[in-house]
Amino acid sequence: MRARRSVTLTALTGLVLVYALLPLVWLVVNATKTQEGLFDSFGLWFAGDFHLGGNIADTFAYDHGIFGRWLLNTLLYVVAGAGGATLLAALAGYGLAKFDFPGRGGVFAVVIGAVAVPGTALAVPTFLMFSQLGLANTPWAIIVPSLVSPFGLYLMWTFARDAVPDKLLESARVDGASEARTFFSVALPLLGPGTVTVLLFNVVATWNNYFLPLIMLKDPDWYPLTLGLSTWNQQAITAGGDVVFNLVITGSLLTIVPLIAAFLLLQRYWRSGLTAGSVKE
Repeated sequence: MRARRSVTLTALTGLVLVYALLPLVWLVVNATKTQEGLFDSFGLWFAGDFHLGGNIADTFAYDHGIFGRWLLNTLLYVVAGAGGATLLAALAGYGLAKFDFPGRGGVFAVVIGAVAVPGTALAVPTFLMFSQLGLANTPWAIIVPSLVSPFGLYLMWTFARDAVPDKLLESARVDGASEARTFFSVALPLLGPGTVTVLLFNVVATWNNYFLPLIMLKDPDWYPLTLGLSTWNQQAITAGGDVVFNLVITGSLLTIVPLIAAFLLLQRYWRSGLTAGSVKE
């Protein structure tokens, strides 16, 4: 049977595509311009001087190369925070899906309630708690809160419930495998698509995190890319500050490249993770 085509739906999809790609096109185009070229040329087309390589070199060299430090900080927060949150979500989701214990329904209610709570509502209590512990203005103030991912836990819970057969776990236990070995050798490979899905969500959330570092960090040496580029942008409205819009734009382009690469490399796992369990036999 031939698929039906809708002109209206196609037009709406095209508009959404343009809306999504237009900021990216603007970013790529303007990252090739000098500071003067940003104001002397049309925003959606290239200037006469292609200066992308010079802008990249200037971005990494500006202010004693602090952009590289911000990049390493962001990688640290992503590896420790997003990676740790994914591992904890996989462990907790598997445990909640495959083990029956008193209070399981209460835990489910708490997880669902935590998903509904916006992160900004917890910002002030989190800052006060970390200040009391003496961990404010340290990497731990970013890493530890990033380890908590209620949505990732819920997603792994629902995924593990259908992706890991109970009979397979029973066979592993009969063969003498410990619970840790059963999880890492039997369950975790089956949880691969869901784990990658949760990892992508956590990586994007941690990589783009701005508000938490803003209230937790004072030392620029511990800034992530988001907060560091914001300080460069604010220099334009500061008395005596350098106007480096070309470096802000180039730095923003460099910031999103790893995320785009991650999505392109892991998209097949991401798609299969989102649809797994949607059809039951």
